[in-house]
Amino acid sequence: MPALFPTDVRDSVDLDLIGGSGQNAGGELATQGFQNTMCLLDGILDSTMLRLEGEESFRLMDDVRASCQALRGQPSIEEAHRLRDKLLGLNLDELRTLTRAFSLFFDLNNLAEQQTRVRKLRARAEQLAPLPLPGTFEAALLDLRDRGVTGERVVEALARTMVVPVFTAHPSEARRRTMLEKLDFIANQLDRLEYAKLLPSEKDEALADISAEIETFWLTDTVRDIRPRVIDEIRHGLGLVSETLFEVVPRVYRNLEGALRRTFPELTGEVPALLRFGTWIGGDRDGNRYVTSEVTRDAVRLHQETILQHYMEQVAELGRRLSHSRHLCEPSEALLVALAQHREQLSGGSEPATNEPYREICRTIETRLKLTLERAQTAQPDWDRAAPHEAGVYREPSELRQDLAVIADDLGRPRGQMASVLVRDLMREVDVFGLHMLTLDVRQHSSRHAAALDEVFRWAGVSDRYLKSTSTERFELLDRELAHNRPLVPAHLPFSPETVEVIQTFRSIAAILEQQCGQAIDSYIISGTTEPAHLLEVLLLAREARLFRPAEGISRLQIVPLLESLEPLSNAVPILQRLLSQPAFRKHLELRGNLQEVMLGYSDSGKEAGCVQSAWSIYKAHRDLGDLMRRTGVTIQTFHGRGGAIGRGGGPANQAILAQAPGPMNSRIRFTEQGEAIADRYGRTAIAARHLEQILNAVLLISFEDQGRLDPSWEWAMERLAQSSCRHFRKLVYETPGFMQYFEQATPFTEISKLKIASRPAFRGVARTINDLRAIPWVFSWIQSRHTLPGWFGLGSAVSDFLLDHGGDMAQLQDMYQRWPFWRTLIDNTQMIMAKADLTIARLYADLVEDQSLADAVFRRIEEEYHMTSDLICKITGQNRLLDNVPMLQSSIERRNPFVDPLSYIQLVLLQRLRRGEEPAAELLTACLESINGIASGLKNTG
Repeated sequence: MPALFPTDVRDSVDLDLIGGSGQNAGGELATQGFQNTMCLLDGILDSTMLRLEGEESFRLMDDVRASCQALRGQPSIEEAHRLRDKLLGLNLDELRTLTRAFSLFFDLNNLAEQQTRVRKLRARAEQLAPLPLPGTFEAALLDLRDRGVTGERVVEALARTMVVPVFTAHPSEARRRTMLEKLDFIANQLDRLEYAKLLPSEKDEALADISAEIETFWLTDTVRDIRPRVIDEIRHGLGLVSETLFEVVPRVYRNLEGALRRTFPELTGEVPALLRFGTWIGGDRDGNRYVTSEVTRDAVRLHQETILQHYMEQVAELGRRLSHSRHLCEPSEALLVALAQHREQLSGGSEPATNEPYREICRTIETRLKLTLERAQTAQPDWDRAAPHEAGVYREPSELRQDLAVIADDLGRPRGQMASVLVRDLMREVDVFGLHMLTLDVRQHSSRHAAALDEVFRWAGVSDRYLKSTSTERFELLDRELAHNRPLVPAHLPFSPETVEVIQTFRSIAAILEQQCGQAIDSYIISGTTEPAHLLEVLLLAREARLFRPAEGISRLQIVPLLESLEPLSNAVPILQRLLSQPAFRKHLELRGNLQEVMLGYSDSGKEAGCVQSAWSIYKAHRDLGDLMRRTGVTIQTFHGRGGAIGRGGGPANQAILAQAPGPMNSRIRFTEQGEAIADRYGRTAIAARHLEQILNAVLLISFEDQGRLDPSWEWAMERLAQSSCRHFRKLVYETPGFMQYFEQATPFTEISKLKIASRPAFRGVARTINDLRAIPWVFSWIQSRHTLPGWFGLGSAVSDFLLDHGGDMAQLQDMYQRWPFWRTLIDNTQMIMAKADLTIARLYADLVEDQSLADAVFRRIEEEYHMTSDLICKITGQNRLLDNVPMLQSSIERRNPFVDPLSYIQLVLLQRLRRGEEPAAELLTACLESINGIASGLKNTG
């Protein structure tokens, strides 16, 4: 029988150094570990391809790869055309085989890079010990202590802190869950090879398992054959993060408390519960008709099932381990009382006491969790029914935590201290996940609320011109209605289906919170918010569903404006100031702990005005909201709607936090985790723990930064740069005749809209304009075609204009780069996305445009801006080439590009054939979608 992997691959890799960590940890050895890992995986991939596809296919792949590497060394549009024309001569099967080879290479390369990230973290931790890694929570505490910040002030800051990553289903994760699971399996085998002491036969088994999984990977469809339903997205999202979070959350809290004790030994007690997680999947209705009230109920149920089953497993494990005998470890009176109460509640007190009280109380907790799970699985929330009260069911997470705290406190005595750690880890999970797992946000567009209320007001005889009223008139009408107690909406709804759906959404939220899980939903997000009335509309609809009952001291929803475009971002403070003077809204805030959340949208503002103006508008809105918080005493919590791509606010999360205007408002922050960034940041426990610690590090540090005003000369410069950048961006995108045609034809946008990676359509409405286009397919398409335009266009012209106005003096911009985190982060993110562009390949995509005079004119403008921006960034940063100041990232991109390029050339050929109407059209489309997946894996930061 032939070997599953070639002998030369095994002989060329030192399996004991595959990780490059261990006793000789260091950056150089970690890099060697990456090379060893990639050599192993690439060798198995080559062997698999040779065995399954034959030598001719393998030689073809090698030939195409060599041609792309040569083009990288000497870019030439003529040679690029020759390579494309050569690929035009291949048949569809040959093209799909090449796509599969290069796509799988990138999946394995990404996996090897993740292994290297973990390895370098371990190596650096070992080298720096006992000092902490930079970017950790402990590093932030040491920095603050060295600056004279006392432990008491740190504790006060931590009491205010709340960090909430929010997972969304936005469609930029092109890989199937099946593929992610296969990569996880391979990663686990690599971990065995790296960290476990294996016998030679066990190493062979691990290698054989890797080889078998890569072969299965090769033989598996890489694109979905049906578009996922929302319920599929919910399951997928939970599957991506749940197991990782269950392992990471207790570890992060242990690290936080250990760091606090080491840095400030005089402090006692726990770190407060400052970490939560949220999701939009199953609650985000904006433009997605498939998210219904039933789907939202199902989302809550699935989340409850996930967390309650996990708790049951953990409590059962605790029961197995806590075998303490009453004769050797006498339980406290508190534990005995709790145990008696449980017996009475569950069985009428008929069960006899045992000699293993901890096991017994664990069994009773497990029984209560089982009853709670059964309740979650069978609940049918109905707005017209009262909430049931079943015996034994946990209604609040505090009840479960209290039961666990009784055990932890009892074991905290000298004879059980080590075992108490196990219970406290589970208590931390209850702090974070409650009985609901991830808090579900509900989102809907403001226009839907206005249209629904217009119909309700007409039916009730309140107004027949609500939609035609001015902003002031709408506000005043809502002010009057909120002052009345009369109901506006009847029990049975005589309205249009659209209005009924809006009303039923609020009634479903009320039913879920009253009858299913009181912590499952907390925030209602209003996309398209442009005026104060948009928040009063939601408050009125919430009142009609009994979610806002001021006379009873109840307001169940945080009402969150999503400020997405430039005008509402600039009006953030006036919008909130008007609301703070409205009695009903002010009462709502009081009932919500005087806390107001504001969401800042990066996607639409970037598509409207370009990356520079978008970033600056959000910075100013954040700063001005901080000023409002200090003046009014209302706590303002920001929610940053970032995407994975630079054109949508992407980039390292901790750097983005540090780049915001400083001050205590940064203590409370929510931010979206989207698309491929979720698997990248939460797919491995070590990376997830590092990611969360870096965010907590940044939040703590910026909370103590000086709140003084920005250098006026910098603000003046940034205003001009932003305005100029916006002008140049809009001149190209919105004022160039035929630009939409260029976008649709010079990118795979049309084909991306057929990629079954999400339930949401590409356009918000029926119109096919740039204004109506969603930001994700806009950015995703430009990255696929190697333009990467949304992440950089306009910056170069803006800097050039600025220099012309200032006699070519670059010193101020260089000083800003050195000393201002906002400007430095903007420049660094821009150069990163520019390094992933390739204008030679982008020019070939422009060849797909039917009107070549249009293509020439648009591409020439893009090319000029690219080279200008690249040159000016290098001058600002003092570099010779882009990313010289981040050599590891530079080398990673340079290593990837020659392997991404073949996929781009293949995609160009497939698009040309598909758009010419060649047959078989269905297979050509599938092949094109496969190339989209491969390029997304190769470039990353795609959506």
